[in-house]
Amino acid sequence: MKKLLLLPILFFAMISCTQAQEPTTFTTEALNATMKSTDGKEIAFKDILAKYKGKTVVIDVWASWCPDCKKGMPKVHELQKQFPNVSYLFLSYDREEAKWLKGIETFGTKGDNYHVGTNMKQGEFAKSVHLDWIPRYMVIDKTGKIALFKAIEADDAKLIETLKNLK
Repeated sequence: MKKLLLLPILFFAMISCTQAQEPTTFTTEALNATMKSTDGKEIAFKDILAKYKGKTVVIDVWASWCPDCKKGMPKVHELQKQFPNVSYLFLSYDREEAKWLKGIETFGTKGDNYHVGTNMKQGEFAKSVHLDWIPRYMVIDKTGKIALFKAIEADDAKLIETLKNLK
């Protein structure tokens, strides 16, 4: 009998965990994380985001060595055609700066490009967004809030729906 009483409690706990809220803001640590621009200047992530005030932004976390990122770039280009009024921000975890800069050219990442670091498992930005896979897409709304915390495909239905809803 005790086991039967435990079953609904266990079920409720599992449901509660799976419906955890995704963050709608970046942590202070992530906002203060510095990234490198293509001209070699260090800039805080909060200052990058400030450039997009009043705009919808798709953040693409990628690296030129990443097979899934390479395969996903044509989908990103299609997304850019479908949503031309959206800003695109590419954040790279390339291991070498020269390869990152070459990757921008090779894959035609049209938008602003920043180098976050050399290891996607380290750093405040990666920790803040629970980065466990790239490519990773996020959507920031016009108020600066995170409208979509995680998508791993540029043609993900949630990503498309979010962008349509933010028009």
